[in-house]
Amino acid sequence: MAIPKPVALYPTYTELKDVNFDEYKELKQFLDSGESWWLSHWNWGQSFLNYIGRNKSEHTYTRFRNETERFLLWVFLIKKVRMDQLRKADILEYADFCWQPPVTWICLANHEKFVFRNGQYIQNAKWAPYKFKQPKSADKSKAVDKKKYRPSQQTLTSTFTAVIALYKYLMNEEYLYGNPAQIAKNDCRHFIKDVQVKEIRRLTENQWQYVFDVVHDLANEDPLYERSLFVICALKTLFLRISELSERKDWTPIMSHFWQDSDESWWLKVFGKGRKLRDTTVPDSFITYLKRYRAYRGLCPLPSSGENEPIVEKIRGQGGMTSRQLTRIVQAVFDKAYEQMKAAQGEDNARKLKEASSHWLRHTGASMEIERGRALKDLSEDLGHSSMATTDTVYVQTENRVRAESGKDRKVD
Repeated sequence: MAIPKPVALYPTYTELKDVNFDEYKELKQFLDSGESWWLSHWNWGQSFLNYIGRNKSEHTYTRFRNETERFLLWVFLIKKVRMDQLRKADILEYADFCWQPPVTWICLANHEKFVFRNGQYIQNAKWAPYKFKQPKSADKSKAVDKKKYRPSQQTLTSTFTAVIALYKYLMNEEYLYGNPAQIAKNDCRHFIKDVQVKEIRRLTENQWQYVFDVVHDLANEDPLYERSLFVICALKTLFLRISELSERKDWTPIMSHFWQDSDESWWLKVFGKGRKLRDTTVPDSFITYLKRYRAYRGLCPLPSSGENEPIVEKIRGQGGMTSRQLTRIVQAVFDKAYEQMKAAQGEDNARKLKEASSHWLRHTGASMEIERGRALKDLSEDLGHSSMATTDTVYVQTENRVRAESGKDRKVD
C-alpha cells in the first residue's frame, strides 16, 4: 500500500496568527479530505503554536512547529486515530516511525513549506517533514541514500519534548485528559544511555589560530573584512550564540548594550536563550577589536549610553544582520582557514575546520577559559547557563582531553 504524501500544515508564526484559509486553499482541501476530526486537531495545533510563538523565541517556535506538524501528519495519514485515543504503545510506534521515516517524507535541504503564487500559498513540492543532514565533508557528487536517515539522540529528545508539551497544553485547555507521550519516553528503545566521551565540538588552539590569523590578515588587506574579524572575535571571546549577535523581531543588539561599570569594567547586555537577559564580561583584549570595528564604521572609539547603532551592521541596507547572514560570514572564514591549514599541515589537522559551525566558537572560547583556570561559576554566568551542571560538561570535556593525552603513550608491544 502506497504511503500518503505529506502536506505542510503550518506557516510561520506571523502568518499563523491570522491564517486565512482563502489564501491556503490547498491546505483547507487537505483537511477537508480526511476525517471530520482533522480540522479540530489542526486547530489544536494552531492554538498550541500561537502560544509558543507568543512566549518563546523564533527558533523555539520553528522547532515546535516542525515537530507538531510531523506528529499530526503521522496521526492523520499513518495511524489514523484521534489523539485522545492514542496510548503509550502508539507513541512508541510513532518513535519507530521517526527513527526510519519513509524516503518520500525526507528531503536533503531546508525548504519553505509554502510558495506564494497568484495570491495563494501553495504547497512547496520540494518540502518534506524530515531532513537528511549530510556532513559538510560528504562527497556532494554522490547520490544520497535516504534509507540511511537516522535521527540523532538530540533530535529524538526534541521530538518527545515537543509532543509532551503539545499534550500538556491540550490538557491545560481541557481538550485532552492524559499524556501518553510523557509515559512512553522512558520506554523508547531508540534512546541510548550514553556514558561515552562526548565529541568536543570546538576548535583546537592550532585550528583557532588559523581562523584568527586568516580573518585578521583579510581585514588588514581589505577593510570590508573588518566586520568578519569583529564577528569571529565576538563569538569566540564573549561566548555568544549566533542568534545573540543577530537582529530579531523582538530584539536588536545595539552598541549601547556595551556598558562600563564604576570600576571601569566592560560588560555586554545579551538577550539570550529562553528570552533571558544577561550581562557577560568583556575582557580588555576584546576592546581593541571593538574600537577597530567602530573606527571602520566611523564611530567614536567606545560605545556610549543611548547609542542605537546595531552592533553588527549590514554593509548594504540598514539595520542589523540576521543569524543566516552572520552564519555565512563565519562559514566563509572557516572555509579559507581550512584551505590554508590543509595546504600547510594536511587534511587530518584541518578536517575539523570543514565540519565546524559558528557555535563551535562559543565552545572553543569556553573550553579555553576552563583550561586557563577560570572559576566555573563565573564562566557559567557569562555563558548564560541556567545551571552550573550544564557548564560542567565543558569542564568534563576538558578533563577528557587530559585523559586522552595521558593515554597516548600506551604501547602495543
